[in-house]
Amino acid sequence: MLVRLMYASRVAPGVDHDALHTILRQCKDNNPAQGITGLLCYCSTSGIFMQALEGGRSAVNQLYNKIAADQRHSAVELLSYEEIGERHFASWAMGQVNMSRLNPALLLKYSAMPALDPYSVSGKVSMAMFDELVATASVMGERG
Repeated sequence: MLVRLMYASRVAPGVDHDALHTILRQCKDNNPAQGITGLLCYCSTSGIFMQALEGGRSAVNQLYNKIAADQRHSAVELLSYEEIGERHFASWAMGQVNMSRLNPALLLKYSAMPALDPYSVSGKVSMAMFDELVATASVMGERG
């Protein structure tokens, strides 16, 4: 059974750009063997991650539990969890949305301020915003 999980977290104090690159590299290296695909948004101005993970229920649950315990993240919050019939992100072991190419009006469309803040909106709104981020901003990284 396939599931899609979306969560938000904040980068922990002291985590630098190199550590963030390491997180993305680890995702790309480890996820294919687990059958996990997905995309990551990271807003450097707010320090917020928003990530969608897709794959088998057990593998996705185990990865989310590992992320929630990872000291490089804080305020980990589950935004959405659903059974799915097909993947949205099947081509990506872990792509990253290029937030620098984003029009702030897109964020304003979904929230009170033109900033990435999935904590202040519903999971359904977070998923709609995420889908539009993926469609309108370029995705960096190699395909899985």
